[in-house]
Amino acid sequence: MFNSSLLMANPQQGGSPYTSLIFMGMIFIVFWFFLIRPQAKKAKEQKKFIDNLQKGDKIVTIAGIHATINKVNEDGTLQIEVNPGSYLKIEKSAISQEWTAAINKPATPAK
Repeated sequence: MFNSSLLMANPQQGGSPYTSLIFMGMIFIVFWFFLIRPQAKKAKEQKKFIDNLQKGDKIVTIAGIHATINKVNEDGTLQIEVNPGSYLKIEKSAISQEWTAAINKPATPAK
């Protein structure tokens, strides 16, 4: 004869109900520490970078366009000069912080 009561989980087994609450709290802390916090930090750095853009800065857009800032407009846009006498109007959010930092870093002498 087959005993079906062996297949059913006993709700009294497993420990205190606080164990699962503590486990969920630890999972939230791990998500915050490894996902939310770094993303918020990167967004804060991007905003600071965009706010500090000035006329004459060399930039690279997220589309890969290399240019120099000609004018910072009040409406959140920039007028950039791609070639001498060739201007584009772009959003400030279209500038790549990583690529701009890469072209503006000082060149190290080859040994």
